[in-house]
Amino acid sequence: MSAYKPQVSNSKYTFKHDLFKGKVLFCTGGRSGICYKIVETMMSHGVDAAIVGRDVKGLAESAEALEKSTGQRCLPASADVRDPKQMEKAVKDTVDKYGKIDFVICGDTDCMISSSLAPITSLSSNAFKAVVDIDLLGTYNTIKATLPYVRESHGSYLHISATLHYRGLPYQAHVSAAKAGVDALSNVLAVEEGPRGVRSNVIAPGPIGNTEGMSRLTPKGWQAQNDIPLGRMGDTSDIANAALFLFSPAANWITGTVLAVDGGENHIRQLSLPYPQSLLDPDSVKGLIKGKL
Repeated sequence: MSAYKPQVSNSKYTFKHDLFKGKVLFCTGGRSGICYKIVETMMSHGVDAAIVGRDVKGLAESAEALEKSTGQRCLPASADVRDPKQMEKAVKDTVDKYGKIDFVICGDTDCMISSSLAPITSLSSNAFKAVVDIDLLGTYNTIKATLPYVRESHGSYLHISATLHYRGLPYQAHVSAAKAGVDALSNVLAVEEGPRGVRSNVIAPGPIGNTEGMSRLTPKGWQAQNDIPLGRMGDTSDIANAALFLFSPAANWITGTVLAVDGGENHIRQLSLPYPQSLLDPDSVKGLIKGKL
């Protein structure tokens, strides 16, 4: 039997290029990484977008690049997801430009803190609060600001979570707690707003290559093919294609769902650092990772 060669799918061969023509996407965290790729893929299928974040210059550069690569419109909307008033302003700017909002991606996160490893004993309250404020409170603020318009369009929410909290994972209390809250919030939103025609789902990415968080957290010498059933790390396009499906009419009876896009990794996940050695003697494993421990 010949060996299976892992491949990355390409949405242009799966979905109609004008699938979302006339639709509007509002995305927090769309300046870079996974959310940037989702926005680019959605725009390449006809959607106009607004990307939201704190980096004014970076947002403008990303919006320009997205417009150039897709031929669609992209609004850079500067706002801090932790501030309800700023989020209301970003939503107003989006509606003033496009007239509506159909889809919302809640994807903003604090990459530097989220990609740091720390046991509860050395994780500061400020670091824990920063992740919860951006990931969970930021998701709540985004929902509150956009919901009146998503109700009008009978639209859909997508939240970018993680698989970390499916089990107790050492050194990840801050991210696990925040993402578990995001999952729960999405489920409540699906139940409360389903009768109004609004859907809410979650994508939980597995290990995604060429992202800042993964590069910092991956132990030295780690081999994806040994720990992921499908034999490779994920690509941002894997997440984008899943998002495309969940926003599409093909998923119009799917809500309140958490979709793990991880190549099956969660089913056979092993702790990336020696247990319990990494907890009892943290100094002995500091050389195994790039991120803070």
